[in-house]
Amino acid sequence: MAEAHDTRVAVYLDFDNIVISWYDRVHGRNAYGKDRQRITENPSDPEVTERLSRAMIEVGAIIDYAASFGTLVLTRAYADWSSPVNAEYRSQLVARAVDLVQLFPAAAYAKNGADIRLAVDAVEDMFRLPDLTHVVIVAGDSDYVPLAQRCKRLGRYVIGVGVAGSTAKSLAAACDEFEAYDSLPGVVRPTKSAPAPVVEVPEVVAEPAVKTRTRQPAKAKTKAAASAKADEQGVGTEQGEATELLQRALRLGHDKADADEWLHSSAVKTHMRRMDPSFSEKALGYRSFSDFLKSRDNIAELEETGHERLVKLRDSAA
Repeated sequence: MAEAHDTRVAVYLDFDNIVISWYDRVHGRNAYGKDRQRITENPSDPEVTERLSRAMIEVGAIIDYAASFGTLVLTRAYADWSSPVNAEYRSQLVARAVDLVQLFPAAAYAKNGADIRLAVDAVEDMFRLPDLTHVVIVAGDSDYVPLAQRCKRLGRYVIGVGVAGSTAKSLAAACDEFEAYDSLPGVVRPTKSAPAPVVEVPEVVAEPAVKTRTRQPAKAKTKAAASAKADEQGVGTEQGEATELLQRALRLGHDKADADEWLHSSAVKTHMRRMDPSFSEKALGYRSFSDFLKSRDNIAELEETGHERLVKLRDSAA
């Protein structure tokens, strides 16, 4: 995070985007698209109300995170506030001094209405407020990549916030810093539903002479074991991508310095965030970057002396 005493921050929320993305994160892929008609036609239905309440956005968590960068100069949220889904948030947003920008229900010719209006306002604000230092874009669409790039060219520090799994990689890469909404303080990450209880049916033996035994094929057992091992090591997952990112950052750090020299863990983390602004150890389930490094002890060697934490690439990984 950029450290400055006179930082002035502008926040722009594509509210429909973040609400729909979080709904899908909680209830499953494309869940909002399947439930949209029910929500629109009967928002007071108990089942609809329960599903919406489980997928409520923590507005305060987003505003507090943005405020950690400096003084909030302006905060705008773009949505159709007549929609029952968004109307629930109006009082929360007004209480946090958020300016609600009304977007009328999108027609076929106005599909990207929120994207265009938000981008136009942001660019206008940067010219109107030359002392603006930070821009926070709360969205996940790749449509905002040109906006993020323009903000950076105009000398602003760009922070992106989006729901994990629903944010375009190109948008995260276009920002100076990117944070998953899931990892913000105050946000409860969705948990998988408990599996249905297994009902054991007593085996009925028709004839004592006939004895059957069902065995799992050897090929299926091998495949299941390989899958479990891959999950444990994080291969092909976000955990695996984070491991590869750490390894690249350490190698690049050693290339600039002596190969055997210890690197400051904070510098390694900064380098990782520059290579992939969407990296967040908290989103991966670790309380601190040190915990993340300790979980990769086959790659990184960590040395903690007082308040100083040093790290280097293990010889076996190099």
